Amino acid sequence: MNMKKNVKSLQITLSVMIILAFLCMPLALNGQAGKVNFSGTWALNAEKSNQGQQPQGQPQGQPQGQPPQGQGQGQGQRGGFGGGNFVAKQEANLLTVDRTRGDQTFTSKYTLDGKESINTTGMGESKSVATWSADGKVLTIVTKSTMDRNGQQVTIETKQEWSLTDANTLSVKSTRQSQSGEPRVSTMVYDKK
Repeated sequence: MNMKKNVKSLQITLSVMIILAFLCMPLALNGQAGKVNFSGTWALNAEKSNQGQQPQGQPQGQPQGQPPQGQGQGQGQRGGFGGGNFVAKQEANLLTVDRTRGDQTFTSKYTLDGKESINTTGMGESKSVATWSADGKVLTIVTKSTMDRNGQQVTIETKQEWSLTDANTLSVKSTRQSQSGEPRVSTMVYDKK
């Protein structure tokens, strides 16, 4: 008799747990669905963009041997966004960014769960951590890039804040420390093709 009561109680408990699991599933899925999706082909809108001012004491041009800003290499290839068009693909917990310069395509991948992502280019290695704002509308990517400059290892930190100002306009605000220690802030605006 007691065994029958225990089996019946176990069946009721399992039924309640299954029902609760199905009720909670949409809430968990909705948490992912509430995040902005940056997928698309994005073209730089130079007129709306603000590349920021050069810090004092730093020459107006790029350092020797580096391409000018906005050419898809330089800052953009190392995890920053110096300008230029790109293709973003966002699936589940991964953001993939493809930039083409000449006949070469450079791919950067960022996990969107707060774990570190490592990307390697011809200029060195970069480690990035991407986190969402509480409302899921702003993605912040903090990247530490290590490269070789004149035989010395140099690490530069860049913070990017991705947000959509509307369905077809992406804003990427970048804050980067300069050699003089002053932050350089730029906001690049992209139109969806």
